[in-house]
Amino acid sequence: IASGSPDETIKLWNSKTGELIYTTDERLPSAVWSVAFSPDGNYIASGHSDKTMESYLSTVSTSSKTFFPEHSGEVLSVAFSPDGKTIVSGSQDSTIKLRDSILGREGTLSDTKTLEGHTNSVFSVAFSPDGKTIVSGSQDSTVKLWDSKTGELIKTFVGHADLVHSVVFSPDGKTIASGSTDSTIKLWDVKTGTELRTIEGHSGEVWSVTFSPDGKTLASGSSDKTIKLWDVDLTD
Repeated sequence: IASGSPDETIKLWNSKTGELIYTTDERLPSAVWSVAFSPDGNYIASGHSDKTMESYLSTVSTSSKTFFPEHSGEVLSVAFSPDGKTIVSGSQDSTIKLRDSILGREGTLSDTKTLEGHTNSVFSVAFSPDGKTIVSGSQDSTVKLWDSKTGELIKTFVGHADLVHSVVFSPDGKTIASGSTDSTIKLWDVKTGTELRTIEGHSGEVWSVTFSPDGKTLASGSSDKTIKLWDVDLTD
C-alpha cells in the first residue's frame, strides 16, 4: 500500500501485516495529496500541493524520480491508465492533464494534453477499465467524461448539489459512482449519461467511493467518521 500525506512524505506499507516498509529518504517539497500505483506495481505517481506531479519507482528511489511541473494549481488527484503508459492528473487550476508516464516514453502522447471544461478544482480523476475514457469530479458539482485519446469532452453528468470529491468506474465500465459534499453517492449510466440511483445514508461529506471487484458492492468513506457498504448490483 502506498500513502501520501501533508507531512511531505510517501510511505509504503505491507498490506498483510500493516508494517511500514519504506519512507521517502527526504521530506518532499510539499504536501502529497494523491498517490497511485502503476498497473505493474513498479511505479508510483504522486500529486503535490506545490502544483507538481511526480513519478517514482515503487521503492521511491529519489534517483529515479521524474518531475512534471505542468499545473498552475495544487495537484489533487492522479491515476495511471490500465496499460500504465499514461498518467492523468486533476488540479486546483480546474484542468486535467494527460501525459506519457515513465512506462510510456515511446507511447502515443508526445506532449501533455490539457482537458478543459470544469469551472473549479478537479478533485478526482479515474480511467475506465478499457482505458478509452476518463471520468472527473469537480468542485463545480459536476462529473465529466472525456475521451482519453483526443482529450475531448464526451458528456457532463449534472445532479450533485455540491463539490464532487470522488469518482470511480465500475469494473465493467458501464457505471460511474460519485461521492459528494452533499452527503450523497450517485450512480450514473456511462452510455446514456442518466442518473441511475442516488444513495443516501451518510451524515457528512462523502470523501471516497470504490467498487468491489465484482461490481456488486460499493464502499464509501465520509467525514461522518463511517465507512459504509452498499448493494449496487444493477444486473436485475
